[in-house]
Amino acid sequence: MQRSIRPLVSQTAIRRARLRPLAILVPIVAGLTCASIADAAPPLPAGGQFVAGSGAISGGGTGSTLTINQTTTRGVIDWNSFSIGSGRQVTFNNGSGATLNRVTGGNASVILGQLNATGSVYLVNPQGVLVGPGGVVATGGRFVASALDIGNDAFMQGGPLTLSGGGNGMVINLGTIGSSGGDVFLVSRTAAVNGGSINAPQGTVEIASGNQVLLQDSSGGQQVFVQTGSGGTAMNGGVIRAAQASLQAADGNVYALAGNSSAIRATGTATRDGHVWLVADQGAVHANGTLAATNADGSGGTVETRANTLDVAGANVTARTWKLGAPSFTVDQANADSLARGLANGTSVDVEASSGDLNVGGNVQWNGNASLTLGAAHSVAIGAGATIGNTGNGNLTLRADSGGIDNGGGVANSGTIDWSKSGGIVSALYDMNGSYAPGTLLTNSGWTAAPYSGVRTQATAYRLVNNLADLSNVTQDLAGNYALGKDIDASATSYPNYFTAIGSKTTPFTGQFDGFGHTIDRLASTPNLNDDRQGLFGVIGANGVVRDLNLTNSSTGGYASGAYGLLAGQNDGLVTYVNTTGGVGQNGFGGAGAGGLVGVNNGIIERSSSTADVGYQIPAGGLVGVNNGTIVQSYATGTTYAGNHGQTAGLVAYNNGLITQSYATGGVGGFGGGGLVFDNGATGVINESFAVGQVGGGGPPGDAYGGIAAYNEGAIHNNVYWNKETTIRTSAAGSNSGTTPPDSNGLTTAQMSNASNFLDWGIPSGGVWAMPTGATHPVLQWQQAQP
Repeated sequence: MQRSIRPLVSQTAIRRARLRPLAILVPIVAGLTCASIADAAPPLPAGGQFVAGSGAISGGGTGSTLTINQTTTRGVIDWNSFSIGSGRQVTFNNGSGATLNRVTGGNASVILGQLNATGSVYLVNPQGVLVGPGGVVATGGRFVASALDIGNDAFMQGGPLTLSGGGNGMVINLGTIGSSGGDVFLVSRTAAVNGGSINAPQGTVEIASGNQVLLQDSSGGQQVFVQTGSGGTAMNGGVIRAAQASLQAADGNVYALAGNSSAIRATGTATRDGHVWLVADQGAVHANGTLAATNADGSGGTVETRANTLDVAGANVTARTWKLGAPSFTVDQANADSLARGLANGTSVDVEASSGDLNVGGNVQWNGNASLTLGAAHSVAIGAGATIGNTGNGNLTLRADSGGIDNGGGVANSGTIDWSKSGGIVSALYDMNGSYAPGTLLTNSGWTAAPYSGVRTQATAYRLVNNLADLSNVTQDLAGNYALGKDIDASATSYPNYFTAIGSKTTPFTGQFDGFGHTIDRLASTPNLNDDRQGLFGVIGANGVVRDLNLTNSSTGGYASGAYGLLAGQNDGLVTYVNTTGGVGQNGFGGAGAGGLVGVNNGIIERSSSTADVGYQIPAGGLVGVNNGTIVQSYATGTTYAGNHGQTAGLVAYNNGLITQSYATGGVGGFGGGGLVFDNGATGVINESFAVGQVGGGGPPGDAYGGIAAYNEGAIHNNVYWNKETTIRTSAAGSNSGTTPPDSNGLTTAQMSNASNFLDWGIPSGGVWAMPTGATHPVLQWQQAQP
């Protein structure tokens, strides 16, 4: 009689294997398999009959082959036994359909021969499944080997499947499993193990252990989810090659072991990113082998190792990103060596202590451009004697209070941070009520910021802004450095609780405010009695920087004759990568200027945008009201309007500075207006820019309208264009005493869609502009890169 798999390898043996190569495990299984199973196992499956769907089963017995010809798309067969002896072959002709095979007898399934299928094969045996060293499974669709049961009705319906019940048998592969067009899943309550080779180049390979497991179709992520743990083991000590790979054991152990050529490699497809998951949220993950993830185009993928207890000593990770997560985590020297090895491979590493502290006790040093993030729900500490150092262009981020809950988390460096030979940056983020101890922090005297980054210092410590109260408290230190710790809902600032702007003309904001890509939503500000500069910031000073921030559904404006912008009433410093949506309104006359981003700009605005609508009866620009500084690679798409007495334009109302590589698409209302600016003053310069929004619609004959400017006294270069059909204007300027491009720069929509019509813009190879397929005008390259 065939022997059960369970006695062959005990849980104790697996636990003892720990991080040693699976070569320790394989001889135990293989030896017993060859000695006792090969001879005893029935040569072919026996006692099979369709219990759902239909088809014919032929061959078997003492022969060498057995064939299942399935005539329905899906079918269920109950078998007394399902094993394949050495030299025997089982073939499923099931088209692109699927066959569920359930073993009702008391023996495990042992595959020492060959199993082939045109479609998908599910093999359920509560006693376990073993693919022996010579066994081969090759399917066109999915292959699932499970000791947990699957309901017939759910299977026949073809939707998500819940695997539960069944038995305690192990599922082990020591042979070769391949799916040319689908996935491979090994599922067991006690142990699911790969010690051989699994290949699924178009799908996922997932090894899971649990009492209840959900299996669902997904074209871009995990498909197997352990819903109820069993304390079991998911292990790889062989080779996995797939688009994506996952090992899960909710409250048990996950092992990725090193051995001869053992590795997990995810290579991605056109619809799946290369992704490897090792997950045991209430258990342990032990990674001690090669983990590699790349996308189909050759770019890097993602490796995730997440567990209650995380041991990555010996892991060798090559990917774009390696994410490590545990409730608390200590980077001892063994783990530090693994992090450094991954970083040296070009893998950026993100370590997160999800509910406690993160402590660094080992040295993490690497050469290259990969970046390291060390985050903690509470505090991050670098111990005495520990060194974190980079000699390439890698960045280091130390993040306390990662949940953004104002828990007093701090950053303390008792060791050494050495960026003296690095071109990267160091960022330390700590709670408003937390502490920061820089310790020994070595920076590069020759460091320069990357273009358009807005970064002023190589190493910067930021206080985290997590809510409206924190945002208001920025006024307590206008020279401080701040960062958004999370998105902020500012809807509480509606009437009558308007937000009071940060900084004013007498006391401007002179620090750094980094949004880190986060969003402040529904911020409403209004003029106060002490100043007439209004927005999130009243005035950004000459040394002030605001960067990488989104303001959505925002509003500002009132009855005072001041300057209004959703970001700032006035900018004298640097604004980069800030995007705004909402509305700017003003009901008085003769204001200083209103813009979707900034009211008056005396500094630099770069790579920023606004979709806000701006007006009413005030000098109104889609991005800026009055520009006395520089605007570069920026755009506006909102509508500007100013009634009977205003001056309006798609980008800037009054330009006395430089506008370059920028554009506007919004409609321009009011009596008199320009597609890009209302008035380009004597010192105003417009270069390599365009406008496409409708300008006016039939105001009084004496008002001036132009495709670029209503009035021009300055210089509008010959590489500036407008759409003469959509702007309804045939000349660059309605009134001109400066220099303007010829009327031929007014292009049709068809011409605006042709990159060759833009003189010296270098589309698409120049790096600034792009012409997407189907676009009716160019867009900025950085704009395409935005999420």
